[in-house]
Amino acid sequence: ANEDVAQNPNNIDNDKNLTTFTAGDPSTRTSMESDGKFFWEGGDKIWVKDDNGAWQQSSNAPTEKTASFKFKVPGNFTQSSSYKVYYPGKNGNRDKVTISANQSQSEPNTTAHFGTSGDCGMADASKQSNGSFAFALDHKAAYLLLLPRTANTILHDCYLTKVEINSDNDITSTYTLDPTTGELTGTGTGKQIVLTTKSSGTYANGFPLTNTATNAATNGSYVVIKPGTHTLKIRYWVKDIVTNVEGTITKTLSSATYDQNKYYNITANLDVKDYDGTKYYMWDAQQNYWAGHEWNSAAPWQPTLTTQPANSNYPKSNTDSRWYHEGGGLGRIDATQSCATLPNVNEMTWYAAKGNPRWDKDELWTTMGHLYKGGMWFKKKSVLLAEGNYNTEKSVDGTDWRINRNANRWSVSQTLPSAADANKYFYLPALGFYSSGLWYNVGEAGFYWSSSATPRYSISACLVRLDSGFVHVFNEDRYRGLWVGVFE
Repeated sequence: ANEDVAQNPNNIDNDKNLTTFTAGDPSTRTSMESDGKFFWEGGDKIWVKDDNGAWQQSSNAPTEKTASFKFKVPGNFTQSSSYKVYYPGKNGNRDKVTISANQSQSEPNTTAHFGTSGDCGMADASKQSNGSFAFALDHKAAYLLLLPRTANTILHDCYLTKVEINSDNDITSTYTLDPTTGELTGTGTGKQIVLTTKSSGTYANGFPLTNTATNAATNGSYVVIKPGTHTLKIRYWVKDIVTNVEGTITKTLSSATYDQNKYYNITANLDVKDYDGTKYYMWDAQQNYWAGHEWNSAAPWQPTLTTQPANSNYPKSNTDSRWYHEGGGLGRIDATQSCATLPNVNEMTWYAAKGNPRWDKDELWTTMGHLYKGGMWFKKKSVLLAEGNYNTEKSVDGTDWRINRNANRWSVSQTLPSAADANKYFYLPALGFYSSGLWYNVGEAGFYWSSSATPRYSISACLVRLDSGFVHVFNEDRYRGLWVGVFE
C-alpha cells in the first residue's frame, strides 16, 4: 500500500544546480520486508523530466539500506509545483522497466534483490515551501512471497535451490511506466521467471526445508512479476546434497489477479508424492509380488534398492497366490483380479499415441523410503474423450489388440505441459519392475500392466513402458513384477 512521505520544512539544499527530491520515513521504497514495508537500497536512483522535457537522473544514490533519502537531481524544476518521479529499477532506464527472467535471492526473507529484479514505481513529487520536492513511490510491479513447508522427513535433509515460475501469459519482459494510466504498459513474451535461492556460506546449498509450518525466516523467497491475471505453475527445485539428487515438486495455481503494489503469500506443502512399494504384481496375480514380506513388513524380502542382490523368495509356480493369472492361448483373455480395473490394451494405445506424452526428468517422488525422479505426463482420459481420442473397443489403428496381437511405440516430447494446460495431465513415475527377485530400471523407465493378456499366447500380457525417448505398448512375460498403477 502507499505510505505518506514525512515532509521536512527545514530541508534546505544549498547546491543551486541540484534540486532535492525527498523520500522520507515512512515512505514506500524499493526493498520490502514481510510486513509490506519498503526500503531504499544501495545504488537506487530516480528519474525526473525537467522543465525542458529532458530526462534527468539523480546524481546520488543510497550506499546502503535506508528508511529515507534525499535524491539530488540536476536540471531546472521551477515551472511547476509537481513533477512525475520515475523509478525503473537498477536495470531500467528512464521510464523503461525490465522485469528480469533470472532473479536471485542470497538469503531467506530478504528483498534486497528487488531493484535488480524489476521493482519499479512512479510518484507525483510536490513542491515544498523551501523549493524541494517530496514524494511517495507507488510501486507498479506485483510481488510473490513463496513460503514452502514440508512434513516429509526425507525432504528435511534437502535444500531449496531455485523456484521456477511459469505463467500462461507474460510476466517478464521490458515494459513502460505510463504516467497516464499509472500502470506498466506493453506486452512481453516472457512466461517464465527463475529465482535462484542459494549464494555462499550458510546458504551455499540453498534455503533449508526443515520447517513443517510456514516460516519466512527459514525459506521465504520473493519474486517480482508483471501485474495481471495469471495461471501460475510453480516448480520448486529441491536437492539432496548427500545423494546429489536434484529435482522438482510442481504446484499449479488457479487463475488469479495479481495487482500492482501488492504482495501475495504463496504457501506450498512440498510433500512429495509417495508411490506404494507394495503394488508390484505379476500380471493379474491375486497377491502382490512380495505379499507377506513387503519392504515395510516385520520380515521383509523385497529389495528396496537396485544395487541390492536378488531375493530368491519371489513367486515361482501357480501354487503361490502371488503367481500370475494363467490361461489363454486361443484368443482374448481379460484380467479378473489385481489388473481387472486397469485400462485394456486398446485404451493404452490411445494414451500413448494421443495423450501427448511428455517426459519429465526432474519431477521428484518417493517410494520405499528413497527419493527418485523421472516419469511421464499424459493427457487425462477425460481430455482424450473430449477430443474424440479414446476408444475401449478399438486401438488407435482401428483394430482390436485384445484379439489381434500387436505392438508399437511412439516418441515423446521433452517439453513439459504449459501452465495453462497443466491440469489436463496426470503423471506416471519411472518405477521400474521386478524380475527373478531383482529390482530394475527405477528412475529410468516405468512399466505398467494393462487388463489384457496377449491373444493366442498363454504366458504373456500387454503393458505400457515409458522412458525418456518413447512410450511402448507391447507384450511381456506375465511373471514380471510390474506396478499396478492408476491411469486418470
